[in-house]
Amino acid sequence: MTYVTKPKLHHPTLAKNKVGYTRRDYEGKVSTLCAGCGHDSISAALIQAFWELDVQPHRVAKLSGIGCSSKTPDYFLGNSHGFNTVHGRMPSVVTGANLANRDLIYLGVSGDGDSASIGLGQFAHVMRRGVNMTYILENNGVYGLTKGQFSATADMGSTSKRGLKNDDVAIDTVSLALLMGATFVAKSFSGDKAQLVPLVKAAIAHQGAAFIDVISPCVAFNNHSGSTKSYDYVRAHNEVVNFMDFITGRAPINVDYKHDEVIEVPQHDGTTIRLRKTHPDYDPSNKINALSHIAEAAAKGEVLTGLLFLAADAQDLHGHLHTVETPFNKLGEKELCPGAGMLERINAAMR
Repeated sequence: MTYVTKPKLHHPTLAKNKVGYTRRDYEGKVSTLCAGCGHDSISAALIQAFWELDVQPHRVAKLSGIGCSSKTPDYFLGNSHGFNTVHGRMPSVVTGANLANRDLIYLGVSGDGDSASIGLGQFAHVMRRGVNMTYILENNGVYGLTKGQFSATADMGSTSKRGLKNDDVAIDTVSLALLMGATFVAKSFSGDKAQLVPLVKAAIAHQGAAFIDVISPCVAFNNHSGSTKSYDYVRAHNEVVNFMDFITGRAPINVDYKHDEVIEVPQHDGTTIRLRKTHPDYDPSNKINALSHIAEAAAKGEVLTGLLFLAADAQDLHGHLHTVETPFNKLGEKELCPGAGMLERINAAMR
């Protein structure tokens, strides 16, 4: 259904925000992801967050890498700037764009394969440099575009849709972001819109590197050996001249639970994950406390969600480099090329 476009006509009674836009104005193209994919729920949360923040869409620059998650920027903020980079290289492109034009709101969307494998080095450096951006990691633990192999965030001991066991230690991107210097760190679940939308709004408002790891169920997990809807079954029983891949659509997984409460959430493949929201008295300003709470929850087989760390006095990359307030792309030749005399003074200062 990739040829289907959304109608441009809006109902005249749709509510508008303070800058005159309806929620529909923050949407993009029709999603081509599997029905029930958690990534679409994240896109809906981003649409809601930007609408509630009264952000003009053209002030947003959204960038992504490669993977199911990196396709999603096409499904929201259709009137914003967008750039789809190569696999794992989104952070460096965001860094360059942010240095050139600090006036835009930068949103990076990536997946667990894109960020925790080929892009792990770039992920670490964009956190430690404090690039002023919101980094959304859509985390499902598999390579969804290439038939569901384990990604680097898959839990040790978990099994694939073909029954294979993962014997590798999982990369905890939340703890890594904390260690590398991110000044806003959170974790959430794609189906918990009541928690995710405020987290996204807070991350966008944060001045510095803001990271949100969002667990996002993948409906491709249903492609197991006993299913009549699996790839192998369809190919084995296909009488026509071409091969088909069929994925059963599923209802999105939504949750609703209280602070400091543990809830078990069944996934599309029959497994469950245990989510625990932070306690109302939890102090997100203490990094050591955050790392300790994350480790304690992991030891219990739980995933701690909510705002885990916030540095109130955070400084972004421009603050570290002492750049001018005027965006570089608005500076003239005189400011960018001050002459040989200035170059000599700069070189002399470094001797």
